[in-house]
Amino acid sequence: MTFWQKNKWKIIAPVLIVLVLAAAFVFGDRNIPEQKDPTEQATVSAPAQLTQDAETPEESNDAATPESAETTAEDAPAPSNEQTTDKAEEVDIDRSEFMTPEEMGAGATGVYEEVNGMMIDTGTGKDEYLTDPVPEGKPAPIEPEDVEIGDEEWTCTLSVSCATILDNMALCDPEKRELVPEDGWILEPMTVTFYAGESVFNVLQRTLKEQGIHMEHSYTPAYHSAYVEGINNLYEFDVGEHSGWMYSVNGWFPNYGCSRYQLQNGDVVEWKYTCDLGSDVGGGSAVGG
Repeated sequence: MTFWQKNKWKIIAPVLIVLVLAAAFVFGDRNIPEQKDPTEQATVSAPAQLTQDAETPEESNDAATPESAETTAEDAPAPSNEQTTDKAEEVDIDRSEFMTPEEMGAGATGVYEEVNGMMIDTGTGKDEYLTDPVPEGKPAPIEPEDVEIGDEEWTCTLSVSCATILDNMALCDPEKRELVPEDGWILEPMTVTFYAGESVFNVLQRTLKEQGIHMEHSYTPAYHSAYVEGINNLYEFDVGEHSGWMYSVNGWFPNYGCSRYQLQNGDVVEWKYTCDLGSDVGGGSAVGG
């Protein structure tokens, strides 16, 4: 028996084992899946998720809505008692801060004394309608509700002038310039008849209506009198911020409204348009019409 025949299995067996192991190693390595880096895998999958979200916005919104609502509910501050209190304080405004001392009756005592025919509050130095005492010898105001109109006919002289505008045409509203008469007279002095007890306002209103001349007025509660805003469509502030209508009786510009001036027989009443708070017509201390 030869050496090969005697030892062939001892030689073949180890060789076969080596070949089997080698084959297993080679073919087994090919079938094992490659282990990727977890970070790399996440990086690669992210764009795919973004693409899917972009392609299906409705699904994205549906998925996000509960989370957004939950977040909003958690983040929203709960109403506090402090906020409610602040709001209530803002509504409850003390309006006295915006009132003038006259409107608040500052200094009024309610105690009156007679001064030149007027009842003057000893604290304010004015009557109940905020009128200063009239100069000595001048007629005191008469309240319209206290007047009784008589049957006796009297006469007075009445005129209406806007001559001061002629010297201030540069200040006059361009749309109003054609309304200014060349001589300044809207109503030249004329004798008018009135009844005993009537006021300057009564006579002006009736006369201008009879003459077909425009007039607009309003009632001013603070002064308890009518206030003449415009005559012949010429209004206050049409010739600057200091312009408007004023009246005088017998050369005196009363410091109270025209509804409170009771006319007497033979009075001379002049209505004048001022462009400078009365200083250009001689009535700087008066209150106007």
